[in-house]
Amino acid sequence: MHDTTPAGTLYLVPTPLGHDDDITRRALDVLGRVDLIAAEDTRSAARLLARHGLGQPLLSYHDHNEQQRLETLLERLRGGEDVAVVSEAGTPLISDPGFRIVQAAIEAQIPVVSLPGPSAPITALVASGLPVHSFCFLGFPPRKARQRKAFWGERVADTATLIVFEAPHRALESLEDALEVLGDRPMALARNLTKEYEEILRGTISEVCAALRGRDKVLGELTVVIAGSDGGEDPRVWERAEEAIGQMLAQGVEPRLIRDVVATLTDLPRRAIYQRILEARSSS
Repeated sequence: MHDTTPAGTLYLVPTPLGHDDDITRRALDVLGRVDLIAAEDTRSAARLLARHGLGQPLLSYHDHNEQQRLETLLERLRGGEDVAVVSEAGTPLISDPGFRIVQAAIEAQIPVVSLPGPSAPITALVASGLPVHSFCFLGFPPRKARQRKAFWGERVADTATLIVFEAPHRALESLEDALEVLGDRPMALARNLTKEYEEILRGTISEVCAALRGRDKVLGELTVVIAGSDGGEDPRVWERAEEAIGQMLAQGVEPRLIRDVVATLTDLPRRAIYQRILEARSSS
């Protein structure tokens, strides 16, 4: 005899970034009737549910146990139960857990319903004052400076507005790397969006860096929005610049002279060129 129990539904439910009232009536309805809530942070999820008089069962579901929880959640969905996935704040899967269960549910032909709601990248973008017609969310930049500079270097010619998350203790050095590689572009740094101490610093990258240097400590959850290229730069410009750097280094040309020549020929940021020269020299 075949089991004819229809599968449940997997709901992806955005939760407030900071302000408790930033949750939709539909999200509360779903959270109030699902059989299980898979939560990145069960403590914050429990507080949110209690505030709205809800008490659905919670299961921890975060980066370190996402794979382990997969079969448990699929089993319950196959058994006809409805499951909601919530992140600590904002929309699930956006630099948060959830991708594996969504992918597995789709493969198992289990319905997946994504609710609209709070999202830090979009909230920061629309408040930034930068172009919104084309944008690219890139998650977190690499932690190490060398990889981070390469990360920004891949986006030098991108005309879309760039959005990243960054840890507060790395914010200044990350922006300094962006300045070195991208040049001094307009940007906005959104801190603690929708919370009591929300702050948005707007200006050029160098101006925001100067503001951060004047603080004892940078705290809070940060979303960085940086203007894209103005479109005047050939996407292959760095490739040609690095080829020229390599040839001149091989001929024994002094690094500062190489920098001046490449900057004159390409209009690339002088600091970024010099950094590439030093890296090329050390690797050779």
